[in-house]
Amino acid sequence: MHLLDWAVILVPLIIILIVGIITQRQMKSVAHFVSGGRVGGRYLLAVARGEMQAGAVVFVAVWEMFAQSGFVPWWWGMITVPIGLVVAIFGFVIYRFRETKAMTLAEFFEMRYSRNFRSFTGILGVLAGVINFGIIPAVGARFIVYFMQFPQEIAFGSWTLPTYVPVMAVLLTISLTLTISGGLITLMVTDCLEGIFSQLIYIVLIVGVLWVVPWRDMAATIGDRPPNHSLVNPFDAWAVQDFNLWYILIGLFLSIYGTMAWQNSSAYNSAGATPHEARMGGLLSRWREMGKGAVIVLMALAALTFLQHADYGVAAESAHQAIAGIESAQIQKQMTIPVALSYLLPIGVKGALCAVLLMGIFGGDSTHLHSWGGILAQDVILPRLKKAPSPKEHITLLRRCITGVAIFAFLFGTFFRSTEYIVMWFMITTAMYVGGAGAAIIGGLYWKKGTTAGAWSALLAGAILSCGGIFAYKIWGDDFLSRALQSLGLPVPDFTLNGSQISFFTTLIAITLYIGVSLLTCRQDFPINKMLHRDELPLDSEGRPIIQKRPWTLGRIIGFDANFTKGDKWIAGGLFGWSILWLFVMLAGTAWNIIGYAGWMPGIKPWSNDLWLSYWHVTAIGLSIVMTVVTGIWFTWGGIHDIRALFRSLKTYKVDDSDNGTVKQHKPY
Repeated sequence: MHLLDWAVILVPLIIILIVGIITQRQMKSVAHFVSGGRVGGRYLLAVARGEMQAGAVVFVAVWEMFAQSGFVPWWWGMITVPIGLVVAIFGFVIYRFRETKAMTLAEFFEMRYSRNFRSFTGILGVLAGVINFGIIPAVGARFIVYFMQFPQEIAFGSWTLPTYVPVMAVLLTISLTLTISGGLITLMVTDCLEGIFSQLIYIVLIVGVLWVVPWRDMAATIGDRPPNHSLVNPFDAWAVQDFNLWYILIGLFLSIYGTMAWQNSSAYNSAGATPHEARMGGLLSRWREMGKGAVIVLMALAALTFLQHADYGVAAESAHQAIAGIESAQIQKQMTIPVALSYLLPIGVKGALCAVLLMGIFGGDSTHLHSWGGILAQDVILPRLKKAPSPKEHITLLRRCITGVAIFAFLFGTFFRSTEYIVMWFMITTAMYVGGAGAAIIGGLYWKKGTTAGAWSALLAGAILSCGGIFAYKIWGDDFLSRALQSLGLPVPDFTLNGSQISFFTTLIAITLYIGVSLLTCRQDFPINKMLHRDELPLDSEGRPIIQKRPWTLGRIIGFDANFTKGDKWIAGGLFGWSILWLFVMLAGTAWNIIGYAGWMPGIKPWSNDLWLSYWHVTAIGLSIVMTVVTGIWFTWGGIHDIRALFRSLKTYKVDDSDNGTVKQHKPY
């Protein structure tokens, strides 16, 4: 590492740590610590929450997937964009959750179902969450070790210690310090600043990578693959396993079903100044994510080209030796691209990438610590206390729980050895909780017939089936279900299941149980409007609610309501139009290639490999670079604007010690 690299790394980190120390003084209540005082603006929420997706574990997970399947998931993934966008514009789940004024999801469960259900969901959520989080600090630390070319082990006489362990301890300590100092007040500001720095550094990274590895070399590398294993042609990649079309479709269903269920950033769900600000924060985050795509793809392409292209053979020899020296096969897959980038990137650019990922590590780890530690305190310990703690005692409890989560993550990362793709590990562990919780959330917010018994049945089924499926998958292999059915004498063909498919079928069973059991046990409709702090609708002479009729317009179909200003409509409408455009491109391209491969029309031929490469060059690289520059300027202005607005709001904030996440009356009958 050159002196310039260290300067690029240290300057933004020192600024962020200083701001974190200053911001800590603004934390004056439990509501400040847990929910940031509920004064967050849209840009602050979008940038700060989005920084979770800029850490080393996210980059490594996407690189791992890209090395396996290339651009193929990007093509099929265009199906999901407009659907996910409509969900975001409607504010599906998050808008109504913000109206409940609950601090955590389990607090909402107590309002809607029962205190015992809150406690159980808190325990299950924390258990699944900390296991999910357990690998994240270790992956980040390993990235730093291999990227900075540190020795893999430190020797103390005859005893050796893996280098990533003390590195992980240092990174977790910094994240923990930021988290317990001022809670979400501090994290919103520091994560937003990290996001602003990252957006601007992305531009430097793009220029640096294209300067070192031109597109023609990248195209030659990824375009040369055996039949049915293409990284650029989705219609010549049917032998690619795991990250295929079914993975995309199942992921779309699970993402909608599990909206807000996974609580690794739960505090941001209640941090918006209004429900509409929370919704707009979610929409804006989608614009921001477009700017990051080019960086991740270019880094992966450059690394693969460096390792596989003949022109870089001599220069890449040291990188190949370093990769071969990694004993674990799964860690070798995860660290292949980081190691290659370490030997490839020039002075300054190497430090810039390290700075981005370090800021992402701090942003992601601190948010995870705050979320899981907060849920442990708020939803597991607090409901069991016979005497309500004072505000000072409450904050102390939160800090101790957050520290406990950090210690667990350190121990888990030290001793656990991953054997899965990172994204598959995330999918398996989230299904333990989300498999049943999604039905309880959606049904609780939108269906007056939903009952506590229905919620219990869905949650237990989701947890048992997910965990059982995971253990069966690990012990007996991916064909365990077909062999079990065949042993019962059923005439079923051989088939296999992966983590995403197990999650999908678990979810379907949980939904069925929630609906069926609720219909059987519902004795009284739940007053959802009271829980949402809405006025009840007037009734007509026959006792039916009078619903004001609104004309059907494009805006209403998309999800616009009275809270959308003209600027909001441009933001949401532009994003919707952009996603619909690319959906049409995908559908047209799919139809053209299906017809071409089938030979139904002589004049239509499937796209050639060169045409696919040109398509990805323009769409995945060229347009993404433009978006990186635009969003970098846009969100820098918006983030700074909202940080200033946050401090102005905190000056006039009236502390309410009763706003601490406890529920006085969980049934609003």
